[in-house]
This record gives sequence, structure tokens and C-alpha cells, in this order.
Amino acid sequence: MICHDILITENDRRRLGTMLLDPRVSKAERPEHLHALEAELERAYGVDPTELPHDVVTMNSTVEIRDLKSGETETYTLVYPERADINANRISILAPIGTAILGCRVGDVVRVKTPSGARRIRVEEIHFQPERAGEHHL
Repeated sequence: MICHDILITENDRRRLGTMLLDPRVSKAERPEHLHALEAELERAYGVDPTELPHDVVTMNSTVEIRDLKSGETETYTLVYPERADINANRISILAPIGTAILGCRVGDVVRVKTPSGARRIRVEEIHFQPERAGEHHL
């Protein structure tokens, strides 16, 4: 299954939209990454955080993904750029993988262009989703 229908919370849509308008972010980030996130937000369906299915990747979710070519798994927490730290497995929403998995569901497969080349990754599991935990302020 490919991630066709992207679901995001109205809170995430609002915060990410505000972030994209921040001049500090636009100066610090690569334009193609900003445009990719903007395109994803435009095609995403916004939902109330209390109505979001528990198998959807949201901001601050901890997600296990699998590279379909190598079979390797990686676990990341999807965060805003200022909190990104690859050594702590926190990946920025503006990183190609971060943008690609936002709004996807467990089992969805996405194609993503990374600095190391094109990859096909599957969302294997969501270890933590703030909305499922009732933490709508994250």
C-alpha cells in the first residue's frame, strides 16, 4: 500500500504552516525541503486530534520504519527542526524521510529521495503517538 491519503491533526497543520512562514526557518532550511512539506500539507486531510486513528504518524510520534530493499529497520521520533538530533533518533519534519512519513499509517509504503539515494520505506509500527496518549499539546 502506498501512502495516498495523508491524515494530520488540525494542530499539526496549523503549527507546520506557521513554521513554514517563519523567516528563520526559510533561511536555515533547503528550499526543496520546505516546498516538499508545503506540498504534503496541501494534499493532507486535517482532522481533530481526538478523532485521529491511532495508526497515523503525527508530529512527535516515535515510528519504526523498514527499508524495503535492505530490510533494515530504523526508529525515529518525528520532530520540528529545532529539536532534530539524529544521534538521539529525532528526525526533522523537513528531512526527506520526515516529510514522507507524516500522515502515513502503519503498513503504508512511501518512496523518498534521500542524500544516499531513492528509498522505499514502510511504516512498520508506531511506538508512541501523542494523540493516542492524550497529549494534544505536543
